[in-house]
Amino acid sequence: MNQGTLQSLLAADADKKRMEELRAFITYHNYRYHTLDAPEITDDEYNAAFQALLRLEERYPEWRSPDSPTNRVGGQVLSSLETKAHTRRMYSLDNVFSDEDWQGFLKRLENALPGVEDTFWCDPKMDGLALELVYENGRFVEALTRGDGEVGEVVTAAMRTVRNLPKVLHGEAPERLEVRGEVIFRRKDFAALNDRLRKENAKTFANPRNAAAGSIRQLDTSVTASRPLRFLAYGFGEVRFGGMPVWRTYAEVMERLQALGFETPPGGRLCRGSGEVEAYYASLAEKRESLAYEIDGVVMKLDDLEAQEALGYTARAPRFAIAWKFPAQQATTRLLDITVQVGRTGVLTPVAELEPVNVGGVIVSRATLHNEDEIRNRDVRVGDRVVVQRAGDVIPEVVRAVLSERAPDSKPFEFPHVCPSCGQEASRLEGEVAWRCVNVSCPAMIRQSLTHFVSKAGLDIEGLGQRWIELLVSSERVRTPADLFTLKVEELLHYERMGVKLATKFVDSLDRAKKDATLQRLLCALGIRHVGEQTAKTLAAAYADMDALRAADPEELQNLPDIGPEVAGAIKAFFDDKPNVELLARLKELGLWPVRRQTPETAQVAAGPLAGMKVLFTGSLSMPRSQAQRMAEGAGAEIVGGVSRKLNLLVVGDEPGSKLEKARTLGVRVVDEAGFLALLRAENDVSAGDSGNAAQDSEEGKG
Repeated sequence: MNQGTLQSLLAADADKKRMEELRAFITYHNYRYHTLDAPEITDDEYNAAFQALLRLEERYPEWRSPDSPTNRVGGQVLSSLETKAHTRRMYSLDNVFSDEDWQGFLKRLENALPGVEDTFWCDPKMDGLALELVYENGRFVEALTRGDGEVGEVVTAAMRTVRNLPKVLHGEAPERLEVRGEVIFRRKDFAALNDRLRKENAKTFANPRNAAAGSIRQLDTSVTASRPLRFLAYGFGEVRFGGMPVWRTYAEVMERLQALGFETPPGGRLCRGSGEVEAYYASLAEKRESLAYEIDGVVMKLDDLEAQEALGYTARAPRFAIAWKFPAQQATTRLLDITVQVGRTGVLTPVAELEPVNVGGVIVSRATLHNEDEIRNRDVRVGDRVVVQRAGDVIPEVVRAVLSERAPDSKPFEFPHVCPSCGQEASRLEGEVAWRCVNVSCPAMIRQSLTHFVSKAGLDIEGLGQRWIELLVSSERVRTPADLFTLKVEELLHYERMGVKLATKFVDSLDRAKKDATLQRLLCALGIRHVGEQTAKTLAAAYADMDALRAADPEELQNLPDIGPEVAGAIKAFFDDKPNVELLARLKELGLWPVRRQTPETAQVAAGPLAGMKVLFTGSLSMPRSQAQRMAEGAGAEIVGGVSRKLNLLVVGDEPGSKLEKARTLGVRVVDEAGFLALLRAENDVSAGDSGNAAQDSEEGKG
């Protein structure tokens, strides 16, 4: 090797070492500046190091690391955003708006899990874009928006440009960690962004949340990089701990997220008892406008992660957490008109048509007036200046009229007692506030029910939106959901802007929906009163088809989880209604009749070693609790939330707590983790009363 080659190699080796030093230096100072808000060096020093690293990476592209802080400058242009399923569903939060609502939430917790400790992790409810970040062996690999909770958009490239996002976690990290949080703008950064957009004659954003969502969904990541976004972590999805200790409380979760390098919502803390929670809420509400970030309430989560798992989820939200929203934001505008809409159940709903006004960062031009009694009680009249409010995601509503500005010739609004769609007389049942159209042939009711039937909340029929429903109903070709499945390509060609290709796709979508429909989705699509996603899931699991459900009496229905007298009565009323019976008969005739089929997998579960058993886990296991629960369900078990006489098996880990003592008092069978795994390996079914086996003996020694 000649002298020149040797010197070149030594220089390259020195440059490689310098690149590693610069990356570590910039990453550390990024964290000090963007996460801790405690810089140690000047902007000039930081910029000099950043430019030096850029030059070296341009000279040696083969040594550029995907974790390099220079990747935050953006520049990647995507053709579109891909979508991907979340490992674990991302839920929304239910809301409370008053102290009375909050006490009601506490009462529901106590009823669902008697003796649950009322210690909560509380932090500000950030008003941004919900997101999930995925880390493997401590390195950032993927980012997904929440989307519909099941599937989100992949925004990994855009999130690499966010300044306070750790690309490599600090210290020891789980093998896989899904971190959930919010992408936000600070108030001053949002104001500066809008100022810049105005100077560029570009469209400004109505509020920081819209700005965050628009920035992260940019296909050109250099646009994202140019905006001062921040990520605040507040939770987690799937975690594979490897050899690390499993988290047991939410306070521990937040402490670990901070130690791993994440910025978390400022001011979050543990509150013991309802009084501390209320004081925390009052304190944040008082200083809300002075905070660096926009917040719209406080989030409270049970601190005990075991209790969280026991309580579980509804179809849309966790039962162990709630958002206590701040009082509604209000604005004043002119009431231009009052129109009346007809819903799919025939309810006549008055709607205020407003002069557009900005309410809490959202332009509002329509608001609900609820019903005839509310209009009369609030004495709201066309032409009035009115106060409009929004509280969280609640539909805007008219609060009151500004009487001092009322015109002297104004007249009270007369609520129509006939349907504005079909002209038939409306009725108001005793004890109800709503007027209803009772004409089952009412075009508005048909349109609304059909729109719901084909929507994502129903059968989710691709390409069949509200516009086509309007055309099909107005031409009287379609009057019930069953009529949709009789449409032919040749007759669709008579409709404007409908060609052969689109008509064929239209009919294919209907055929596919008919073939792929599940019993749960059909129940949702039919719009049975009080039957939402979760109740439909419960019914679909309990009954083989719609005939079996129709034969069930209300008392039988009330034996199912979460179904009370009101829901059972609504289901019975649906099947007692003659038009509904006729509709179901036609759907069955047309082949839209999903049946709960027993697949090889479900047959195996039905015959599994834990078939028919109610199982509960307590204490720390060597595996994630969710994994153990999936194993039990795969063996035929039903996971329950608390100890009762109906419980067949309690599986205990380390430090099991009060559940073990209560189970022994009630005579419930108890096994340790080894005993549980032995049961799963058993070749024969294990009955709830069987206690004379090795698994039981194993438990007696460790209890």
